[in-house]
Amino acid sequence: MSLTKMHVTGMVLGKFLPPHHGHLQLIRFAQGLVDELTVVVGTLAREPIPGALRFEWMRQLCGGARVVHLTDENPQDPAERPDFWQIWRASLLRVLPRPPDYVFASEAYGQRLAETLGATFIPFDPGRQTVPISGTAIREAPLDHWIDLPPPVRAHFLRRVCVFGPESTGKSTLARRLAAHFQTRAVPEYARALLEAQDGRLDEADMPLIARGQAAAEAALARCEHEGVRRVLFCDTDPLTTLVWSARLYGRVAPEVAALAEAHDYDLYLLTAPDVPWVADVVRYLPDDRAGFFARCQAALAGRGRRFVVVEGGWARREATAIAAVEACLAAP
Repeated sequence: MSLTKMHVTGMVLGKFLPPHHGHLQLIRFAQGLVDELTVVVGTLAREPIPGALRFEWMRQLCGGARVVHLTDENPQDPAERPDFWQIWRASLLRVLPRPPDYVFASEAYGQRLAETLGATFIPFDPGRQTVPISGTAIREAPLDHWIDLPPPVRAHFLRRVCVFGPESTGKSTLARRLAAHFQTRAVPEYARALLEAQDGRLDEADMPLIARGQAAAEAALARCEHEGVRRVLFCDTDPLTTLVWSARLYGRVAPEVAALAEAHDYDLYLLTAPDVPWVADVVRYLPDDRAGFFARCQAALAGRGRRFVVVEGGWARREATAIAAVEACLAAP
């Protein structure tokens, strides 16, 4: 079959478990040889990363290609079924817009798959010399292969650490120092920006916006489109903080705030103790109840089974405790 044929079509099939730069190199190569490329994301319900998430990642990453999701629970090895190739042929022809002219792959199965579909096999980098990485290696140690992951996928594996606790206990300073130490970024406290714009005025109606704003600020930075985000993201408070504040100030919590608080969990919380001097400013409200607020924060974390470390003592001790806890978090599987 000639590469000069009019309107050449091609196919790339993969699990993309997870997608990495090797996959993207293959797809870009294929796009350079065909007029129309279809990327088939084949997933099984039992796999460790949800198929719908991988499909969405590939939709984001494969500009110019058609991306389709194949969810048939097909056998994964020819030894499992004598009609293995016929099963896959039927599945693929069902989701493809038309039979492909070319099948692109970096592995040997591509040859037989192409024959099954009546297509030509086009190999690409079979020795994986361009991007020597595999999905298995990434799943086993994702933070060790950070450079191999595209931004949307990094957000999935990113470790998140929340600095959590009462007012005037050094949360913002600690978050910034940790970000500098680990060469990454920190999400600032959204409530401060909002309340400073309101000259310190806080109303119950502000609480859902504060929780949404904090979650949105975190989501924006966690997308990792900025190369400054590496392996871990520090968050100066979270929606659970808003829940604790709402309960303390108003005796109730809006359903939206409660839902966001439950949805946002972190790999580690650093709970800052109120054993440092109070520093007044326009957006601090409870100078005489830091101990009580600390107890509420501790109960909120313990009651939800969230992993936390109490950070206390002088500033040097606080920072050393926090660094050690984060290093342990990053070293964990």
